[in-house]
Amino acid sequence: MAHTDIAVSGLGLVTPGGVGTGASWAAVLAGRPAALLDPSLKGEPVQLACRVPDFEPEKLLGARRSHRLDPFVQFALVAAREAVADAGLDPAKWDGARVGVVLGCADGGPGTVETQHRVLLEEGPSRVSPLLLPMQLPNMLAGQTAIEFGATGPNLVVATACASGATAIGTARDLLLLDRCDIVLAGGSEAMITPLVMAGFAKMGALSHREDDPASASRPFDVDRDGFVAGEGAGVLVLERAADTRARGARVRALIAGYGAGADAHHVTSPHPDGRGVEAAVRRALADAGAHPQDVHHVNAHGTSTPMNDLAEARALRRALPGGPLVSSTKGVTGHLLGAAGAVEAAFGVLSVEQGVVPPTAGLRTLDPRIDIEVPTVATCARVDLVLSNSLGFGGQNAVLAIAKP
Repeated sequence: MAHTDIAVSGLGLVTPGGVGTGASWAAVLAGRPAALLDPSLKGEPVQLACRVPDFEPEKLLGARRSHRLDPFVQFALVAAREAVADAGLDPAKWDGARVGVVLGCADGGPGTVETQHRVLLEEGPSRVSPLLLPMQLPNMLAGQTAIEFGATGPNLVVATACASGATAIGTARDLLLLDRCDIVLAGGSEAMITPLVMAGFAKMGALSHREDDPASASRPFDVDRDGFVAGEGAGVLVLERAADTRARGARVRALIAGYGAGADAHHVTSPHPDGRGVEAAVRRALADAGAHPQDVHHVNAHGTSTPMNDLAEARALRRALPGGPLVSSTKGVTGHLLGAAGAVEAAFGVLSVEQGVVPPTAGLRTLDPRIDIEVPTVATCARVDLVLSNSLGFGGQNAVLAIAKP
């Protein structure tokens, strides 16, 4: 089979760093943590969260439409609009049958479910909204995006927990390589910061309890890390075959050069202690890209700030990439965007390749002495021809994207 380059031609982001790619990337490069005490979690076991600031769905999507959408869909539509515009595409002119949508999320719309459950208990079943299911079902993420853009090609939502966004991009790449589509809107979105979901994470011991200093709560790879801070948001990338992008005179921002995936088959929530699953995914992504370990200049790590994840991932990277590329976790700024994390971090990888800069790991004060990788704490200008973006999910699901300079 002839080699086919898959291009990223557009980016759209809605993150705790801000609404839009520019605002999100600026916050990451500045190492500006988004974690705050969240009033909606008052009285809960953990009250820390990274919310999207100044997100006004009525202004962005219109009052009638926004009221019929759960935030996880609102975030995705705003990000997708930016990505399509950035790619220089006009949905009124494309062949919708050749446009696919592949998005990832871990949970769908739990906020809608919790609200309507209270209605059921307090007012009875006759008062439950008929929009409950259309608002909360995970597949509506792709369905509503297709409606927005007239995309009548392959349409699906993938769920690999916190690897969902990366899995979606890898799946979208496969669709393009198989000539099932000419354009795919790929990425992930999540809005899981609700009392019930956060209580569940807290009960598992997954969350940081550093409420006296929210700005330092998310501290990937730090010796004193104590858990992640939940975030929300969306990332959408426009993918096309690079030859098609160039033929219409558009910019190839970066290439999705490779994709590797696999399972730990170890535990429902804990990664393999030596990171064997993510190591295998790294090696598969490199093989898919036709690259070697020494070709990797930067890794945007999963780096959740949990004791087990960061150590396991660092061990895997040390074995798979002995040359020691610069390793960052942007979750020090954004918190953990769960099913959207892989997509948002892939977009950051595109920007690193494009601009020749490695983002810092905000919150890191003292590197865990057991972690033998190089982790910058300030934005670092460097040669960045190849980035790996790692994503790990509950259930031991791993996805790694290789992002290359065109």
